[in-house]
Amino acid sequence: MTTGTPTPTARKRSSARNLVPLGIAAWLVLEIWLLTLVAGAAGGLTVLALLVAGGIGGAVVIKRAGRRAFRNLTETLQQAQAGMSPASGTGSTGNGFLMLGGLLLMLPGLISDVAGLLLLLPPVRSALGRHTERSLERRMRAAAPGSLGDAFQQVRIHRPDGKVVQGEVIRQDATQPPRGYEDDGQRPPLTP
Repeated sequence: MTTGTPTPTARKRSSARNLVPLGIAAWLVLEIWLLTLVAGAAGGLTVLALLVAGGIGGAVVIKRAGRRAFRNLTETLQQAQAGMSPASGTGSTGNGFLMLGGLLLMLPGLISDVAGLLLLLPPVRSALGRHTERSLERRMRAAAPGSLGDAFQQVRIHRPDGKVVQGEVIRQDATQPPRGYEDDGQRPPLTP
């Protein structure tokens, strides 16, 4: 039965939406394969000891990074309450990358453990932080002003069935009367 309305067209999935699940599946298969190789060469108890040590070590790293982040936050708030400006150079101290390294250590697997151990090294964290900062700055410069809000607006307007709701947002200042009304002096002025 046809209703005369066009059928919604299937949207093409982005390459990231296609590749991320495949990458995660390949990573999991590689982790399991490496664990079986190590278990065959060194024994199952060695693998169990590696996994337990990684979990405990990751928990310790996350706990220390969290304490340091909380201490930095407390010091910054105390300085702000005292009216002092925060000391220069006390920006990001890499706690996010430390926590990510701890999380990777806690995940069972050898590849994630190696990545977590690499993130515990200060030169690797600082290089990764510089790269991330440059990448974010480049993306922010390339984006048009208000593009993030426009992206959320576009996501909200597009319905799942493919239809687009057309509309316009009209903003008015508090000092101007609404459209369609003439100020004949009879109305009281608008108050903010």
